[in-house]
Amino acid sequence: MGLVQHYPALNRPPEPICSVCIANYNGVALLADCLESVLAQQCDLSIEIIVHDDASTDASVAWLRENYPQVELLASTQNVGFCISNNRMVAHARGEYILLLNNDAALYPDALSTLLDAARKQTPTGILTLPQYDWTSGALVDRGCLLDPFYNPIPNLNPERTNVAMAIGACLWMPRNLWNELGGFPEWMGSIAEDLYLSCMARSCGFPVDTVISSGFRHRLGTSFGGARIDGKNLKSTLRRRRLSECNKTFVLIIFTPTPAAWLLLAIHLLILLTEGVVISLIRWDFGIFRNIYANVPAALARDQKQIRTLRHQIRRARRISLMVYFGPFSMLPRKLMLLLRYGMPKISK
Repeated sequence: MGLVQHYPALNRPPEPICSVCIANYNGVALLADCLESVLAQQCDLSIEIIVHDDASTDASVAWLRENYPQVELLASTQNVGFCISNNRMVAHARGEYILLLNNDAALYPDALSTLLDAARKQTPTGILTLPQYDWTSGALVDRGCLLDPFYNPIPNLNPERTNVAMAIGACLWMPRNLWNELGGFPEWMGSIAEDLYLSCMARSCGFPVDTVISSGFRHRLGTSFGGARIDGKNLKSTLRRRRLSECNKTFVLIIFTPTPAAWLLLAIHLLILLTEGVVISLIRWDFGIFRNIYANVPAALARDQKQIRTLRHQIRRARRISLMVYFGPFSMLPRKLMLLLRYGMPKISK
């Protein structure tokens, strides 16, 4: 997977409480806001900052070395994706807790102290996230997410609801030892839905996924990977994002959904998904959409069935919660249907 060049941080703290891990790819224009928000935290806890550069071509490495010598830099010689980038950083981290932070996000000044206080009150200690706000408008995007029956994230906007189904990977906090126990991000997923996978893994094993009430982070939605944003009155995505998203969400559905609900949901999900693909392809008169996104899902399931079966058996043995508890933070309203009624067909660009 390529070599990793290690550039040690100047005055790296000996025993950090929190390791802030920032995955970067061609984000030199974004990093200053992200890093400054970490350095400006109003707290007295010891923090280390680790950046993994995923073979950027925009001089990110040189810029980081020149402007932020206090940052521990792992520079990959080969582009390896979001999952491997984060796994490398956490393996290098020494903090009691880790915070995964997108390079296109910035923390509120009290974010780390708020997360640490909430973590020490969690029983048992699990995953935490912060309220997410749109970078430009300042509008609340979510307080973590619920899920629909087909594992599509539904923004939680209820200020009184703290227990959620999923923490967004743009700002995800947890104990480092729990990350190691759960196995981190699944590297075979590459990118997209790895936060969904880890959240479902934690909940299945009996660890909570919660959001804090106060503080927050700002996020330039869709900047780091493209798509997945509402632009005016249209829902926009990209071919690459949608291909990975539909495939990886389906993997999560079949791996984590308790039997016998899994097989019924999978059958309904595939029927709806393939119908959606046919309709969108006909409307856009672009059958590459069906071939590259929707037909890829059953093909990937068939190709990776052995791995999926193995993971499903592992999760079944590790499960510590009931069917009712597992589906507690789910909503029966299909998220895609709600978006269709509100915004119409998604705009999928190449």
